[in-house]
Amino acid sequence: MSIRLYSTLSRRLEELPDAPGPIRMYVCGSTVYQRIHVGNSRPFVLAMWLRRWLRSRGYEVTLVHNITDVDDKVYEEAAKLGKGSRELAEEATGWFVQDTDELGLGRPDVEPRASETIPEIVTFIEALIADGKAYASQGSVYFRVGSYADYGQLSGARLEDMVAQEPNPAKEDERDFALWKSQKAHEDAAWESPWGPGRPGWHIECSAMAEKHLGPEFEIHGGGLDLRFPHHENELAQSRSRGYPFARIWLHNGMLELGDEKMSKSLGNVVTLRNVLDTWGREVLLLYHLSGHWRKPVDFTDAALESARTQLAGFREALVMPVRAAGDWGAFEEALGDDFNTPAALALLHGWASNGARDELARGLDLFGIGTTFDVPAELEQLRVRRESARAGKDWASADAARDEIESAGWAVTDHPGGTAVWPRP
Repeated sequence: MSIRLYSTLSRRLEELPDAPGPIRMYVCGSTVYQRIHVGNSRPFVLAMWLRRWLRSRGYEVTLVHNITDVDDKVYEEAAKLGKGSRELAEEATGWFVQDTDELGLGRPDVEPRASETIPEIVTFIEALIADGKAYASQGSVYFRVGSYADYGQLSGARLEDMVAQEPNPAKEDERDFALWKSQKAHEDAAWESPWGPGRPGWHIECSAMAEKHLGPEFEIHGGGLDLRFPHHENELAQSRSRGYPFARIWLHNGMLELGDEKMSKSLGNVVTLRNVLDTWGREVLLLYHLSGHWRKPVDFTDAALESARTQLAGFREALVMPVRAAGDWGAFEEALGDDFNTPAALALLHGWASNGARDELARGLDLFGIGTTFDVPAELEQLRVRRESARAGKDWASADAARDEIESAGWAVTDHPGGTAVWPRP
């Protein structure tokens, strides 16, 4: 069964090579200067899910998910807080790892930091200058956008319609973008380079990190739709200007929409991943992500999260029921093979929950990192047995008392023809 994914570059579904591949994936990660927004969890979750899915299909997958720890935002936030930019970057990197760890999906294979890739970035820039694709000016280096004839192929942006991405009189052309930025007076950290002290531009960081860990050609590049232009357009231009094929398939996930009328009342105006995990739990968030197709925008509301929590309760109840049927796993594979259609896969999971195909349900939920087994505390197991015995003896008062004790502990009780089952409420 072929696996197809929609590529922003070709504007069509592209087939992956047959297993075992390999499949090399680079996904743009977060800029670390605060606790990350819940929207930043979407590309991370989707990348981890796609890696799990492809590995389950026999592929050899390498996932590189970078951390942008050198950026204007780091300097600006550090200045507001009265601390060093490198100190803040290190602290915020720890927050990022801690919060994404709690999603329960594991870690990417490689998590490079921009600050650890400076030598490769400098070498990359030097090669572009040598080929006439970039030029130094007043301690900075700029990419000649006009030198790349295919500029705009990813985003649709046209050279004649572009405005300056970063206005600066040092540029030959206002459309050019920075590869290296000279140190400014307010910037407390810089790196040495042939052009003087400074730091890399945002776009060159990812091109260099991708090449370092995946080589000059790889299968998949991912990230949020908001990165398509200018970030990914510039990555593509500077890498292909060196003669590299770079990424073949470009995946751009839809964004979380948090308009004023849709803002989560439970979380307020600062919807960090940390807040969502503390308020709703990781599995509710995972089911929320599962409900929307990866290419589509999704509303982030209390109602959407409450729906995900209700679904999670239904799945947990189904997982403790006796097996009554077998599910069509091939249909599940077909849904994910067709542009990683998680809403279609979720519909199958609900069908299996309803008809008692517990084994396939558990297998599917496991793929997405949603728990399928529950450790029942000894005292609750004793109450479960007590309720089961009381019901068998028609001692309804004792049965109700046992149920009440179980529910007061945050668990639910489900009676079925074979006895009584208990499961943790989300």
